[in-house]
Amino acid sequence: MSGQTTEITDPENPKAEPRKFAFDHSYWSHDGFNEREDGYLEPAGAKYDDQQKVFEDLGKGVLDNAWKGYNCSLFAYGQTGSGKSYSMVGYGVNKGIVPLACEDLFRGISAKRESAVKDEEYQVTLSMLEIYNEQVRDLLNLKTLQKGGLKVRQHPTKGFYVESQSNWPVDSYDEINNKINEGTRNRTVASTNMNATSSRAHTIVAVSFVQKSSNEAGQNMTKTSVINLVDLAGSERAESTGATGDRLKEGSAINQSLSSLGNCIKALADISQGKKKVVVPFRDSVLTKLLQNALGGNSKTVMIAALSPADINYEETLSTLRFADRAKAIKTSAIVNESPTDKLIRELREENQRLMDMLKSGGGGASLEMGGGGQGKSGYSEDEVAEMKRALEEQVRQNAQELEDMKKSWAEKMQEGQQQTMAGMAQENKEHEEMKTTPHFWNLNEDPALTRMIIHFCRAGESKIGNRKADPAPEILLNGLSIQKEHAVITNNNNTVKIRPQVSAKVMVNGQEIKSETTLHHNDRVMFGSNLLFAFHHPQELEKQVKEGIKIETPTYDSAQEEIAQKSGLMKDIGGADGKSKEDLLLQEDLIQLLPMINEANAMSEELDKKVIFEIALVSSQARGVQDGKTEVMVKMRNMENENEWMFSRNDFINRKYLMQEMYANYMQGDADWDVPKERDPFWEPADTETLIGTVHVYLQSLGYMIELQENLAIADYKGVEQGHLTVEVQPCSEKWDNIEEDYFVDNPAELVGKKIYFKLKIPFARGLPQRFVQSFCRYKFYLEDKDVQTQVVSGTINPDFGHEKKYQLDVTKQLIEYIANSPLVIEIWGMQKGDSSPSKASTNNKNNKNNKTKALMKREKTIVNSPTTVTVSKDEKIKEEEEKYKSASEVNMYKKKAEKEEAKIHKIQEFLDSAKASGQTTIQASDLEALLANHPGNRGNKSSSTCAIL
Repeated sequence: MSGQTTEITDPENPKAEPRKFAFDHSYWSHDGFNEREDGYLEPAGAKYDDQQKVFEDLGKGVLDNAWKGYNCSLFAYGQTGSGKSYSMVGYGVNKGIVPLACEDLFRGISAKRESAVKDEEYQVTLSMLEIYNEQVRDLLNLKTLQKGGLKVRQHPTKGFYVESQSNWPVDSYDEINNKINEGTRNRTVASTNMNATSSRAHTIVAVSFVQKSSNEAGQNMTKTSVINLVDLAGSERAESTGATGDRLKEGSAINQSLSSLGNCIKALADISQGKKKVVVPFRDSVLTKLLQNALGGNSKTVMIAALSPADINYEETLSTLRFADRAKAIKTSAIVNESPTDKLIRELREENQRLMDMLKSGGGGASLEMGGGGQGKSGYSEDEVAEMKRALEEQVRQNAQELEDMKKSWAEKMQEGQQQTMAGMAQENKEHEEMKTTPHFWNLNEDPALTRMIIHFCRAGESKIGNRKADPAPEILLNGLSIQKEHAVITNNNNTVKIRPQVSAKVMVNGQEIKSETTLHHNDRVMFGSNLLFAFHHPQELEKQVKEGIKIETPTYDSAQEEIAQKSGLMKDIGGADGKSKEDLLLQEDLIQLLPMINEANAMSEELDKKVIFEIALVSSQARGVQDGKTEVMVKMRNMENENEWMFSRNDFINRKYLMQEMYANYMQGDADWDVPKERDPFWEPADTETLIGTVHVYLQSLGYMIELQENLAIADYKGVEQGHLTVEVQPCSEKWDNIEEDYFVDNPAELVGKKIYFKLKIPFARGLPQRFVQSFCRYKFYLEDKDVQTQVVSGTINPDFGHEKKYQLDVTKQLIEYIANSPLVIEIWGMQKGDSSPSKASTNNKNNKNNKTKALMKREKTIVNSPTTVTVSKDEKIKEEEEKYKSASEVNMYKKKAEKEEAKIHKIQEFLDSAKASGQTTIQASDLEALLANHPGNRGNKSSSTCAIL
């Protein structure tokens, strides 16, 4: 980064010209700093830009515009972990734009109040919303965390707004900070209860700043500014989480917001560049509706694009830069929001009267009265009429609330707000004091902002852990996947804390599942159920460790998940602890991300009684038939009733997991229609979906010698397990497609360069395929073919006769000879499985179902494999070893056939000589012998005489 320019270099091609992007500011904050005693990171040179520098450039501009009465918006966009929250909020003494701007705002208000005249007033209110799965939740009002979320309405002049959104008066940054912490805690609890993914949620904190004063004419004036602080969901691989090739790729509402935001920014950029007839799709998502003003309307907007400097994140970083590059082209039209207070009140009253008249007359211009057949006289349905009336009533209510607020003094508003928050603050202070002396759990979350938001105390004596169904209620209430009514018991005896899991309850300590009572120590990592991860804090042990000078490392969500992955045996399959390659690091990153997702998917399958189980599969390049490639993380879904299996790519599974979460959230909220039709069910896949049975590798060295090949090869799946046998034949031919003579061969493949070869590739049949397959076919690409060649599909047998034959006529090049000598032909065997694998809906009608078949099936799986989350690893060494054995055997077989052909040639010469002797000939013509030996490598080209004697 230099000045306004940001450059990025492809680590795969470091000699290539860097890609350059120009912005208003480019800040480097990765290294080049010194840490002061108080923890503040200050520049060690000109390269590093500290938090104060960013605030001076961006935050002060936002504040200046707010004082002038402009709406302002500040976006943070980028992949999770790239520094969005650090830039917006900061960490410790390294405060971000939000706290610095709020502190500066209240300093300015305090200064103004000291010299304020009569009727001069400064008011600040705060709201905090979350958008997840296209639903809006008010994080400062627990009562609104309800099924379906809050409604988004449209005001004729103010645009989109959230119905029943709460706005809290605040009078200092500390109050703002307390409210944001309260909203964050509520967000953490809500996401845990609904099993939501926090990194896929957008958070909007809106600070409303109202200035009331008198102008020179003596009019009471009101100047209003709304500062929107928007923390967008993690953008990592956002373009690919929709999945490619999956039937459910458009199904997830979770992916919709970021996609819609990108589409809106592209359309707005096109308009700014002069393109005509461009429609901006603001209505495509809740996020873009609420940010319409910020993106293309009445607002001064700043976007922060947070980048990761790690080369393994090159693609995501480049995507973020491109996104920001499009966004910078957008032009907004901000205006000062200032009007006489009396005028605002009068306009609100007039609008309220107009809306009341509309309601009384049935909606204004078009009558909303109902006619026959459930249709209104205006053509609206009964539901549409009801919804329109509700919208009008909500506008009346909203306007009435605004009128009431305008009439209230600021002191009255502050008093009301403080009464509601004082009790909460007192309880919070009490908890903070208790945390200093009492052992407790604090939550770990993938989003650092949501970590340490949930505290559970391990007070003296016995504390039971369970879910809301427990009676009496447990001391530690947990709601999440796989949490039992009676899950575990904590005992605290003189500050020695032990945990004892109940029968069938899942509890992990430091990455390992425990079955008996275990003593907990400071900073132990504890997982309850499938995904509730906590760290254990022991104040007395901490104090002792500090005195003894023991280095204390605070656990993080990532380190805890990495520990679980290591204890599961995953990490040993991707290289040692040191010296990992870029591919190994990417693989490790995918594994750590997917492992908790697999646990959650299995827990949801069990609770929803879907009868399927998921497991991670590490599929090597050799197993995929790629000579030089990386190991891929895939996910296998298996139906535990009929053993049908399907393999999903990482991105396809992640997309499905979001759909599972949507389904589970609806189930938890009591939605009667939570179980969607099977075509939209992420736990279901059609039996006739093409599924890879396995592959065979055919080495073609014999073709280079024009020797026929016939092999009966084992079909191996990605684990190297035999799944049947396939017969493959390669028959060299003449240009008329006749089989070449039995004794014909080429001594050196290089002799074929510049000539044409003709041969037939045959796949006659397969034998002994798995019983679950009712249809099968083969697919392959030979040499430079760009499209797959496919055999016919054979049904109703596990011993299919494909009868496949394809003729090849090729010009021989050195490249072809190299391919034939060293590269195997990979033939994939695909199949369609039998039976309809539709999940049963009959057994999932209520949450208290005692006949949950999946639970019993999962229990059986645990008995067999010790864990419901099996990790299946393709055995590279085994596959390589088998491949080398087959390659060697092919070479031996080829040389054996070559020797047989030479023997046949010698036999033919002997027969010719015996025939000549029998006829009394003492000489033979050289031309006859040459014709006989034309293909014999030892005599090719010898012409010693026109005749030779028979000895």
